[in-house]
Amino acid sequence: MKSNVIKELNTFLEGNFMAIHAYENYIHHIDDVDIKQVLQKIQQEHKQHAMMIAERIQNLDGIPVDDAGMMGNVAEFINKIKGSTKGSTDILKDALVGEHRGIEKSKKLLDGDLDPESRALVKNILDVDQKHVDLLDRLAH
Repeated sequence: MKSNVIKELNTFLEGNFMAIHAYENYIHHIDDVDIKQVLQKIQQEHKQHAMMIAERIQNLDGIPVDDAGMMGNVAEFINKIKGSTKGSTDILKDALVGEHRGIEKSKKLLDGDLDPESRALVKNILDVDQKHVDLLDRLAH
């Protein structure tokens, strides 16, 4: 059971690393200072979430992953090939799609083998991620 929890939390952690890398790309390519600050705040929250998840994994005697994993590396490679998203509206829409995708994938963890403490942690993080969606949605429209 504990190894399943660690595995699922590491998958969740990889997703947060993917988000951190995606926001790094968005921040690098955005000109609007106000939107850049919003994206930086969201990225900082993903970094905080990654630290919280890593700590939980360690408390379960597991070893947290330290990158986005193979899927994240493939996604980054594809983005480099197709080029970076440009323009504030496109960047916001891209970020919105990514947040939605991350939330949907992560919700599946809540139905998995998580212990009550890990489930509560993931749920709290997903609640913050939903606030990211709401904010990005307002800015994009």
